[in-house]
Amino acid sequence: MSAVPHPELERWRAEFPILGTHTYLNSCSLGALSNRSMGYLGEYQRLWNTMGASAWYELWVGRIAELRGRVAKLWNARDVEIGLTPSVSAALSSISSAIDYTRRNRVVVADLDFPTLVYQWLAKPGVEVVRVPSDDGIGIPAERWAEYIDERTALVATSHVFYSTGYVQDLKPIADAAHAAGALFLVDGYQAAGQIPVDPRASGADVYVGGPLKWLLGGPGLAFLWVKEERIRELRPTIASWFGARDQFSFRVDELEFRDDAGRFSMGTPAMPTVYTALGGLEIFAEAGEAKVFERIAALREELLGLIADAGFEVKGAADAAHRSGIIMVRHHDAAGAVRKLAERGIVVDFRGSYVRASPHFYNTPDESRAFVEALRAV
Repeated sequence: MSAVPHPELERWRAEFPILGTHTYLNSCSLGALSNRSMGYLGEYQRLWNTMGASAWYELWVGRIAELRGRVAKLWNARDVEIGLTPSVSAALSSISSAIDYTRRNRVVVADLDFPTLVYQWLAKPGVEVVRVPSDDGIGIPAERWAEYIDERTALVATSHVFYSTGYVQDLKPIADAAHAAGALFLVDGYQAAGQIPVDPRASGADVYVGGPLKWLLGGPGLAFLWVKEERIRELRPTIASWFGARDQFSFRVDELEFRDDAGRFSMGTPAMPTVYTALGGLEIFAEAGEAKVFERIAALREELLGLIADAGFEVKGAADAAHRSGIIMVRHHDAAGAVRKLAERGIVVDFRGSYVRASPHFYNTPDESRAFVEALRAV
C-alpha cells in the first residue's frame, strides 16, 4: 500500500486535461495546463475583443497587481518586493546592470548552475566568473562556497535547486558567506518555487527569481523577481523600460525616475496571456494547500526512488533526503531514445545527457510512478 499522503488532492486531476490522456511526469520542464488557466485565458481574449486598449487601464493593470500580490503571499514577501519580467534572463539582465563592478569584479557561481545564470556574467567585459566545483556532480557542500568568496566578490549567484540533479542547496550559509565579504546574494529559484517552500528573506537572499513555467503551473512568458526591500533603492539598473518608471503613464521623455519598488526592474509590457494563466496556476496552488502539495511531492519522489532502485536502475541524486527535490535522474544507456519510446506509450518525461528525468507533481499518483518504471524497464 502506498504511503503517499493527501489522496484528496487527486480530485485536482480533473482540472488538468493532459492527465486524462497521458502519464505526465515532466513538471520540471513545463507544468500541466489547467482548465482554470484556460478559462482565464478565454477571459483575456474576451476583454481584448470587447474593450480593446481600454482594458489596460480598467482591468489589466489591476490583474498585474493581483499577480504580484499572490507571488508575494506565496514567498512570504511584501508586494513592493515583487517585480515581473519576461524571463529569468531579463530579470538577471536588469539586476546585473545595477551592480558596480569597478571595485569588485568577481561573480561566484556553481559548476552545476543552469547556463543562463552563468552566461549573464560571462557576457560582461571585465567581470571575473568563478565557478565553485562539485566533487560528485550532484551537489556542493554549503561550507565550500566561502573558499571562493573574498573582498573582490560583487555577487554570489546560484540555484536553489540544481536542474540536472534535483539537489536542494542550503542557502543560508552561502548567504552568510557572501554578506560577510560584502557581496550580494542572488538565487535562481525557477526549479524550486512550487515544489519546495520558498522564503527569500529567510534564506538570506538579496534577490530571488522564479516563474510560473514549471511547478507553478502558469506557462511561459513571465518571471517573478523578488528584491529585498532594503536593497531596492541602492540597485539602480542601467537598462530600463517604461513599466519600470515611477509614473509610467505620464510618458515623460525628459527624465527617468525609477519606481521605488521592485517594479523598477521590469523589462517591458508584461505578457498578459501569461499573467492570466499564472493567476490560474497560483489559485489552484493556494486552494490545494501549499503544505499539502510539498508533502505529497516529497512522498511521491521517495516512493518513485524506491521503485527505481527495485528495478535495478541507477539514480543521480542526493543521498540525504533533505537535499532531494522532485527532480529524479535515472541513468539510461539511451536516454533520448527511452524518452521517445515512453512518449509512444503516453508517458511524458525528459532527458538530460545520459539520464531520463522524471518530475512528479502533486497531481500525479503512485500508480503512475509504477507505470513509468515498468515502461522504462520494457523499453
